[in-house]
Amino acid sequence: SPNPEIGQGIKTAFAVIVAEELDLDWEKVVVEQADLDIKRFERQLTGGSGAIKHSWERLRKAGATGRYALIAAAAKKWNVSANTLKTDKGFVINAKGEKLSYGDLVNDAVSVEIPKEIPLKSNKEFKLIGQTIKSVDNKTVLTGKAKYGMDYKQAGMLYAQIVRPQGFGQTLKSFDATEAKKIDGVIDVISFKDKVAIIGKSNWPIMKARKVLTINWTNTKELESDTKHNQIFTDMMKNGPFEVRRKDGDIEKAFAEAHKIIEAEYQCPFLSHSPMEPMNFFADVKKDSVKLVGPTQTPQSAQNQVAKLLNIPVENITVELTKMGGGFGRRLNNDYALEAAEVSSLIKAPVKLMWTREDDMSGGIYRPAVRYKFKASIDKTGNVTGFALKGVGLNAGNSTRQDNF
Repeated sequence: SPNPEIGQGIKTAFAVIVAEELDLDWEKVVVEQADLDIKRFERQLTGGSGAIKHSWERLRKAGATGRYALIAAAAKKWNVSANTLKTDKGFVINAKGEKLSYGDLVNDAVSVEIPKEIPLKSNKEFKLIGQTIKSVDNKTVLTGKAKYGMDYKQAGMLYAQIVRPQGFGQTLKSFDATEAKKIDGVIDVISFKDKVAIIGKSNWPIMKARKVLTINWTNTKELESDTKHNQIFTDMMKNGPFEVRRKDGDIEKAFAEAHKIIEAEYQCPFLSHSPMEPMNFFADVKKDSVKLVGPTQTPQSAQNQVAKLLNIPVENITVELTKMGGGFGRRLNNDYALEAAEVSSLIKAPVKLMWTREDDMSGGIYRPAVRYKFKASIDKTGNVTGFALKGVGLNAGNSTRQDNF
């Protein structure tokens, strides 16, 4: 299954689609997570709820093509018409009830000539799709055997945590790691790009070192407050400008003739995504290659960004995918993967970068702050005759966005 598994079930869903058209015994299906491979897979990412939409037809065709080839191979072996055969749970069955397993037929099936168009099942023929199917990872998750990014280890690797600016706009002025370096298990303390990284043999000494690390930050601009955001929203709602996304009918007439008008405003502040598994990533940077391992919703983006950051050919960078303990869009951004790669390149060693829960809450990529105004017109019979929605957002799409629907 090529797409990153974030708990949304795509690893199971993709397999179900193929197994449906191929007529497999679901109890015997084994699904493995693929690593990044842009030559073999398209849209190898998890985001925007687009995986099934993108792959639905191609996965069905893949399963149906395999089934066609297996039936053709069985028809040749039995010397009968393919139209007289059916399939069920990994077997081709003839009119007499005789069976040949897919395993017995696969060597012959690979040489079958495949037509351009392969018929797909009708919805009425579905045996798996539409049924309740347990996640293929349920057992390993419930028994603690599932491998998340937090679980990944490699012999000889070091650990790192990063202390980042405490507020937006702050820059690193100076730091004193004298006491931090005295803690057993701490190997080094380095700085880069207004960040201070503590390197150690494990996480516990690093966490202790953070408490005695002295850092001086310099503010470069006034930090925005909720009050200021509220003023910005009020001004945007009042003055626009707005982009009209959709306009049907005569909304002005509907409101002018309304028996009753209902209005309401809703506002949502900047919010941390707060996935259960904090950000983490492994990186092993060599002179001309990089090995990346961890939980990311956009592995190809991580590969491209690291290639640009370190000036290493993208084809020399591998990305292995682990399970993710949630993401909700947070892991669309690969800042933590880039940090791991940069630290590894600086210390010349494989490193596992770990964020704490506090790091996630204070230094993450936040969901946009938004305000929406709803307005509806009601006639004397209680029917809705008009509806208007106006929305404004901060940091929506990395810019201030104002939408009018």
